[in-house]
Amino acid sequence: MIEKGAVLPMFYLPPVEYFVQLNAYKPDILIEREEHFPKQTYRNRANIYSPEGILTLVVPVTKGSKNHTKIKDVKISYEFNWQRLHWLSLSACYRRSAYFEYYEDDFARFYEKQKQVTFLFDYNEELLQLLLKFVKIKADIKYTDEYHVAYLSIPDFRTSIHPKKETELEQKPYFQVFDDRKGFLKNMSIVDLLFNQGPQTINYL
Repeated sequence: MIEKGAVLPMFYLPPVEYFVQLNAYKPDILIEREEHFPKQTYRNRANIYSPEGILTLVVPVTKGSKNHTKIKDVKISYEFNWQRLHWLSLSACYRRSAYFEYYEDDFARFYEKQKQVTFLFDYNEELLQLLLKFVKIKADIKYTDEYHVAYLSIPDFRTSIHPKKETELEQKPYFQVFDDRKGFLKNMSIVDLLFNQGPQTINYL
């Protein structure tokens, strides 16, 4: 068991708080791969800022991906074209942001119909590597090889960063495309920060 760093779950386009903690505890980051898949979490959903406020993007998973399925074994469902829906939503929400076009091509390939990654964990991992590159965080990521109920030697963020829990993160407002409508929305997906702040994202974190 590692003695420094932190343990984090694997999320889909994780919220800002995730990257704040990842940046604080880098380079030693342990990603949970052996937990059972918990529903209604950021593991397969992300919140972005739309003209109406928070818009939740959900990656559908195959039937049978219940609580007894390990996160690494959860399969993505392609019964409907959710990739197109997510990309249309991201484009509509961030086309007017300062840096969307700068990152657009790199993200677009994740939403092309021919890119059908089987496992949710693998899809999220690829996205995370891209995000770490853009945010300019160098992390030595390792993965769990067995499940531990608790970690006593390092901070454990597997359940604390949750869409149904109010974040305790103190967040300084930054410009958001629709903040004239709904004001500043805290703890959106990291892409909200990235598309609006670009290379300044790491300084913000």
